[in-house]
Amino acid sequence: SCDATEVCNCSSMGLDFIPPGLTGKVTTLNLAHNRIKRIRSQDLQQAVNLRALLLQSNEISSIEEDSFRSLGKLELLDLSNNNLAHLSPAWFGHLFSLQHLHLQGNSYRDLGETSPFSSLGNLSALYLGNPRLSTIRQGNFEGVELLDTLWIDGVNLSQYEPGSLKSIKKINHTIVNLRNTNIFSAIVRDLLYSVTWLEVREIKLEIEKKSLVQSSTLPFRLQKLTFKDVSFTDQSISRLIVLLKEITSLQELDAIDCALQGKGAWDTKEIGRSGESFVETVSVINMMIQDFHLFFDLEGMESQVNKLKRLTVISSRVFMVACELAKHFSSLVYLDLHDNLLVNKRLNETICEDAWPSLQTLNLSQNSLKSLTQTANSISRLPKLINLDISQNNFGDIPDVCKWPKILKYLNLSSTQIPKLTTCIPSTLEALDVSANNLEEFGLRLPFLKELYLAKNHLKTLPGAPLVPNLVALSIRRNKLSSFSKEEFESFKKMELLDASDNNFICSCEFLSF
Repeated sequence: SCDATEVCNCSSMGLDFIPPGLTGKVTTLNLAHNRIKRIRSQDLQQAVNLRALLLQSNEISSIEEDSFRSLGKLELLDLSNNNLAHLSPAWFGHLFSLQHLHLQGNSYRDLGETSPFSSLGNLSALYLGNPRLSTIRQGNFEGVELLDTLWIDGVNLSQYEPGSLKSIKKINHTIVNLRNTNIFSAIVRDLLYSVTWLEVREIKLEIEKKSLVQSSTLPFRLQKLTFKDVSFTDQSISRLIVLLKEITSLQELDAIDCALQGKGAWDTKEIGRSGESFVETVSVINMMIQDFHLFFDLEGMESQVNKLKRLTVISSRVFMVACELAKHFSSLVYLDLHDNLLVNKRLNETICEDAWPSLQTLNLSQNSLKSLTQTANSISRLPKLINLDISQNNFGDIPDVCKWPKILKYLNLSSTQIPKLTTCIPSTLEALDVSANNLEEFGLRLPFLKELYLAKNHLKTLPGAPLVPNLVALSIRRNKLSSFSKEEFESFKKMELLDASDNNFICSCEFLSF
């Protein structure tokens, strides 16, 4: 089962023991998805050059203390999804090169009285926990100083000794699955000074008013906070906004696949009193709000949004942003409202006069916009807009003249059912995507255009090169091209990339030789 590089794949072979005869040649041993129940001290004794040992998804319940003693070069050990009822520090005592350790999905209830990881000075990724893990103690992480990833499945964690995670000096990304809100607060207090990106999953968030910040001389390190599969109430969101302002290093907030049991009745007075927010980027993806049609207009939140630079709200049933609030997004340069419920009438109120004054990039793809004239009219109120995506809206028709922002450079009109191109398309463009429409010809003069995407249309010829003298890249795949000549091709003086695949070319001698 071994290849030339001594990677041995023995996964899913129904093995109930580690095969004998392993030598110092083997570098990777994959024994995942078997029925191995125990590891004995002699099993891996000779495999001294092993770099990766994969034992996940077996039935391992016992490991003799010095089973891994000779694996000083091991960099990856995966023992996840087995039946380990406790963790022994002796297992890991000689794994000086270990970088990745996977222990999640076993049955241990705690990590022991001391640290199982004290010898693992090179560890960079640690995956821990299971539905039975109930306790984390001070000292459990002694010896671990720098981590790239720490993942803790603590859905039933009920006891967390404050300070337990403080011994780790620096972590890039921590993921914790939690249900206990008090433990959430304690863990955040411990990780503020060591973690750059904290991701919290599966919790029903109900926060007490107690500060998340302790008096400490250390600088904050937390820059990004992500909530995934988390349930919020109006009250918990109000409190969270207030408490997070104390973490002055926090720049980015994400909520992914979350639910809000509320309708935006936030305590805007308390939020306003707590000062301005330092967060620059907010992303909300697939937020479930049962009564979204009753959602408030967030009046009173105006003072909170003026520092925000990037806002993404995708697949969350947004049907408008109140004009008064929109005017206060004075620093916002990037707005993504992909896959929502915006119609033209509401878009007109969302982009009222003086709204979004700094906006440069706007994504309105996959909404319910029907009129290209009205859409362009609304968007023309954004003086700094450069990049616009209005794809996957069913316009079906295109007027001869449209009003656009003066400096628009990138326009995506793909999958909008438009039958032709007219001078509605602004001549300032550097990139135009009109893929997946019903176009039969391209006759527009676009002197600054560098990129043109025409895939999935009905064009029979290449666009005329004099119309687009600065074209660098052209995609015209899946059209009705049957051939084009060397002269046609070479008339594009600046062309670097042409994709004309998936066309039914005729194999003429001329075309073949070209």
